[in-house]
Amino acid sequence: MGKLLEKALKDALSENKCILGEKQVLQSIKNAKLVIVSKSLSKESSDKITDSANGQKISTLQFDGSSVALGRLCGLQFRVSAASLTAIPDSNVKAILKEETK
Repeated sequence: MGKLLEKALKDALSENKCILGEKQVLQSIKNAKLVIVSKSLSKESSDKITDSANGQKISTLQFDGSSVALGRLCGLQFRVSAASLTAIPDSNVKAILKEETK
């Protein structure tokens, strides 16, 4: 888990620029800049979100942890299966993707 991802998630949550939850992410995917999907999400749901994001040319990140870990990374006390960041600079998106693929 990268520090850039953690900082971006916490900043987006504090600014109310983050959407949490599978259904909410799917509904608002056109406004997203980066979509994060946890491993806990079923393959069908994960594929649905990824396909929608790819259709809109939005970057997706397969989070290498459970929904509990993603929730903790966000600083929340509950599970988060998917999250989308709506206001994040493109340079940060590229840096996060580069950091997470190492």
